[in-house]
Amino acid sequence: MTPRRSNAGWYYWCMLEETARSAIDTFISAFNASDDAYVTSLLSQALTSDVVFWGPLGRSEGIEAVERFVLDIRRHPAGAGTMVRCSAVDMPDEWARYEWVFTTPDGGPRLAGTDVVHLRRSLIDQIIVFAGEIKPSGA
Repeated sequence: MTPRRSNAGWYYWCMLEETARSAIDTFISAFNASDDAYVTSLLSQALTSDVVFWGPLGRSEGIEAVERFVLDIRRHPAGAGTMVRCSAVDMPDEWARYEWVFTTPDGGPRLAGTDVVHLRRSLIDQIIVFAGEIKPSGA
């Protein structure tokens, strides 16, 4: 017999997924803020103060470290780009993953990837960034 989720369990799971989607979309909106002054506020709404960030340059901790990363991306040499979530949020329990695309103006460089995030009390407390596509194995 296949286990069934109760209505309360299903509702709880949907609420977790909506909470994750909201935190993720707020995090992504920091890349697209109209002014650098809004980045910190947006990140504070999405991340815990002790967030652990595994990015392209290694591991760092705290909102300030994530803010530096976001501001560096916003100052891309090809111009301010646009970051968008381009997939649904897949969330088994407190971990979530989603795909994103960053595109610079005028058809400039484009980068895609997948982030994996962990949530604690409705905020992201860990971010693991996988930038680029995974190549098929050469078996």
